[in-house]
Amino acid sequence: MKRVLLSWSSGKDCAWALHVLRQKDDVEVVGLLTTINSEFDRVAMHGTRRAVLEAQAKAAELPLWTVPLPWPCSNEIYEERMRAACDQAIAAQVDAIAFGDLFLTDVRAYRERQLAATGLDPLFPLWEIPTGQLAREMIASGLRAKLVCIDSRQLPPDLCGRDFDFALLEDLPPGTDPCGENGEFHSCVYDGPMFSEPVTLDAGRIVDRDGFIYADFLCADPSSARLT
Repeated sequence: MKRVLLSWSSGKDCAWALHVLRQKDDVEVVGLLTTINSEFDRVAMHGTRRAVLEAQAKAAELPLWTVPLPWPCSNEIYEERMRAACDQAIAAQVDAIAFGDLFLTDVRAYRERQLAATGLDPLFPLWEIPTGQLAREMIASGLRAKLVCIDSRQLPPDLCGRDFDFALLEDLPPGTDPCGENGEFHSCVYDGPMFSEPVTLDAGRIVDRDGFIYADFLCADPSSARLT
């Protein structure tokens, strides 16, 4: 049985990767590995609050492994912190780290290079599944997510905060990847077959950060800092 940590961004793709991995007889997912922007206590790019992240881990019934990153964070510091996390994983008898990447070969190659000397295997359970097919399978199977970050250079800002559902797929402009793999959007999953219970999200403010539109969603922790 291969013990696996799953790289967890809080979004739909990593959540679906968890669901897929749990269908395998030779894999045991033992935790969710997430990098946290220490300045804002949120997941980078997605802007997901720690309270939401912790609620996701609880619903997935898995421990959360967090890697704190400074802001700003150089690539050198990022790689140093990730090496330390890999060392901890090896000490915990983890065999592999899985990623929810879909088709970006440069991203996959980078991950493979970074893990090459660690003793951990890279796994890509969703690799090259056609993204239109994948998006529809996710939605039909009960995965529910909110669009929490929109690149306004690629998509209309008013899509931010929308549910990732069949109606959204119809409203995406031509040429948009249905899973947002080219950075068009990022999501926050709140329900699906990988969770034992839904995560309740309350809508907060929508803000523009240098052309990236963020929808702030709150969870049960009222002490979480708002976007400022």
